[in-house]
Amino acid sequence: MSGALEGLTVLDLSQGAAGPTCAMHLGDLGATILKVEPPGGEWGRGLGPPFVAGVAAAFLGMNRNKRSVVVDLKKPGGSEVLLRLAEHCDVALESFRPGVADRLGIGYEAMAARNRRLVYAAISAFGQNGPWRDRPGVDGVVQAMGGIMSVTGTADGPPVKAGVPAADMAGGIYAATSILAALLARERTGRGQRVDVSLLDSLLALQVVPLSMFFADGRAPQRLGSAAPYSAPNEAFATRDGYVMVAAYTAKRWPALCTALGVPELATDPRFDTNEKRVRDRPSLRDVLEPLFRTRTTKEWIEVLDGADILCGPLLTYPELVAEEQVAKGDALATVQHPVTGEVCGPVFPGRLSETPGDASGPAPPVPGEHSAQILGGYGFAEDEIRDLFRSGVVSGIEERSEQ
Repeated sequence: MSGALEGLTVLDLSQGAAGPTCAMHLGDLGATILKVEPPGGEWGRGLGPPFVAGVAAAFLGMNRNKRSVVVDLKKPGGSEVLLRLAEHCDVALESFRPGVADRLGIGYEAMAARNRRLVYAAISAFGQNGPWRDRPGVDGVVQAMGGIMSVTGTADGPPVKAGVPAADMAGGIYAATSILAALLARERTGRGQRVDVSLLDSLLALQVVPLSMFFADGRAPQRLGSAAPYSAPNEAFATRDGYVMVAAYTAKRWPALCTALGVPELATDPRFDTNEKRVRDRPSLRDVLEPLFRTRTTKEWIEVLDGADILCGPLLTYPELVAEEQVAKGDALATVQHPVTGEVCGPVFPGRLSETPGDASGPAPPVPGEHSAQILGGYGFAEDEIRDLFRSGVVSGIEERSEQ
């Protein structure tokens, strides 16, 4: 079975995290990804530590299912190489600061003039318009300016950045979704279009719940640690040897939790007998519940709470998580063989398509220019042109040519 996007080709000029993640998802779903890198490779290859055989582990995790061509856009003829490749592609993806691609001669207008069916997606920190348009930004800066750091952490502590690059990952996911929508529209109209995705807007979309609450009452959300602002108890409690996450805020599960904890009378305590009251007096509720949870181990509580049909789960570290059978023996991870670093393991695209499942098992993240000659030869460049491009330094990498 082939991938859902088989037959589509993506010209990926992006670097860092958001764009490469977007392209990898499209590649996992069957698209052919032509990764365009500057001389020496994209800057994400140095995004470490840790490094594996000199390559950043983060880069390896975001760049499977791609082929690499190295093009020097600062040399005469570099932009022309990309414009000619774009003639054969369905999607172009870039992550330059606004205006840079146009100055390099590879912006939307230039590429669309060569291929009107092209979907051109640009990912930037703050978008192509607005007063922040020209501000540089990376994930941490966008998390700070995008509100998420103001709601992450504990009430008595400083603002905390999410433990994952949330802005980058959200940007990559929303970019992939937008590209697929533009491709579907192309089926009706026969024409491509420009797609603008910003990390800021993506992070705002990720915060739809707290933002909706803010717009409703005008109150800025507070930092609540692991707790949810709209329900209680719905947070992690310390046990004798770790933590257990408990969600028992419904009219049915709150009394069941009280019984499981050995304090059935707590269910009708006038301080806590509705979810609204428990949310309003969360500190007092926690003062009552936490000493009870500390009397047993996490494993013991999971058994008790599962038996009472209480929504719960242990707090798992990465070593514990990947050792769990649900993950270790499921379809969530894939391993590819890299010619330099050996095995590379990482999470796969989470959508499970029954008829066109795609494939995340390879090829491995490429070395810079690993497929330069192969890509040019497969997309209309003659042998003598390829030799001239390598000789002039416009293109570099592995020179041995093979048919696509």
